[in-house]
Formats: sequence, C-alpha cells, structure tokens
Amino acid sequence: MKKLLIVVDYQNDFVDGALGTREAVSIIDNAVNVINSHNGAIFVTLDTHTDDYLNTKEGKNLPVLHCVKGSHGWQVYGRTAEALEAVEAKAIDKLVFGMDVTDPATAAVLPESADEIELVGLVSNICVVSNAVVLQSKYPEATILVDASCTDSFDKVLHEKVLDVLTGFQVKVIGR
Repeated sequence: MKKLLIVVDYQNDFVDGALGTREAVSIIDNAVNVINSHNGAIFVTLDTHTDDYLNTKEGKNLPVLHCVKGSHGWQVYGRTAEALEAVEAKAIDKLVFGMDVTDPATAAVLPESADEIELVGLVSNICVVSNAVVLQSKYPEATILVDASCTDSFDKVLHEKVLDVLTGFQVKVIGR
C-alpha cells in the first residue's frame, strides 16, 4: 500500500508568529508523533508569499503579512522541522491555499499514485481543506484522511464545521 503524509503549513507564522494560536502550539506533539510513526513518503507544504502579499487578492482579504519566502515566519516550526528533516520530507511551495498539482515542480515531487493520504496541519478551514480537495482530485481512488488531533484553526466554529464538511466529501476524519 502506498501511503503519503502531507504536513500542511506547520510554519512559524501559523504556529506562534503572525497568525499563530495557542491551539497550534498545543498540537505540535501530536504532529511530531504522526511524522515519526508514518510508514511511507512524507511531504510538507510551505505557504509561500512575497513582500507584495498585501496587494494580492488573498492579502486584501487576510491583511496580515505572513510566510514571506526566506523569512523566519516562512520556515517550518521547531520540533516539527526537526522531525521532517529526520525523515527527509520533500517540500512543496504553494502560492495559494491548495497546492498546484499541475505545477511542474510539484508534479515532479508527488508520486503518480497513492492508496492512502493523511493530512495534518494548519489552518484546518483554509489550507488543510483546500489540499484535501486538490489531493482527492489528483488521487480519486485514494483514501484521504485528516487527523483532527493534528490540525486546528483560529476560528473554532469553522474548524468544527470544516471537519464535518470533509466527511461530506468522503474524507475520513480521525483523531476527533
């Protein structure tokens, strides 16, 4: 069975930086445990922006400069970074909420097929759900899982709603 783990945006700005929350800090141990116990390929997405982010559509709707490529906020957070480095996770820069699987750089990293894909990361109601949808389209026969114990949001109501929505399009929500 070909199993993938996608670690979505566990970057400093989403954990304890510009858009960080106590909840994001509190789930790091869970994420590190999942990374260390995963038996398969591991990928990490990096929310990637430039200094002109506030002039973009996304920046006008979320006017907080974050994850500027090369900055401290763009880098993967602490022990999560150490765990990902130890397992030689492959990084995928993404310029929007969901990764662009048609981008040649992304396509070169992702495998052609997968049987099971587990997602963990931040933020549940934005980038985690977006990547679940994208991956479900790329791998229509794969089982997609989202580990609720390794994801969170700055908005608890939307977090719970998105977990319900994920189950509505056949994503298995575990760790709830």
